[in-house]
Amino acid sequence: MTKLVMTVDDSRTMRDMLRHTLSEAGYRVVQAVDGVHGLEVLAGESPDVIVTDINMPRMDGFGFIEGVRRSDRHRATPILVLTTESDAEKKNRARRSGATGWIVKPFNPVKLVEAVRRVAA
Repeated sequence: MTKLVMTVDDSRTMRDMLRHTLSEAGYRVVQAVDGVHGLEVLAGESPDVIVTDINMPRMDGFGFIEGVRRSDRHRATPILVLTTESDAEKKNRARRSGATGWIVKPFNPVKLVEAVRRVAA
């Protein structure tokens, strides 16, 4: 069965790059434009992995991760943070919020797919 990856990013270019990279690797992809939209999309989907940005309007990635973790249905879903941020405190905050891993933009497509495969297993 094809695994589903949800991406949450306010940049259309980044969403397009993620969709292309993950689709080419054989994943189905659903997308959201920010944390609020992400939680709305999650109500009807059960992704195997979530990839989220941190800096977004309406609800940032930290709020989104916390919202995902409050849901019994998605509490154990792996969440990879994909961001331009590399600050140790932000990484720690993401981890405390419930993030599984951290990838810095711009991403290497091969490494992104490897990270998704590793946490989706």
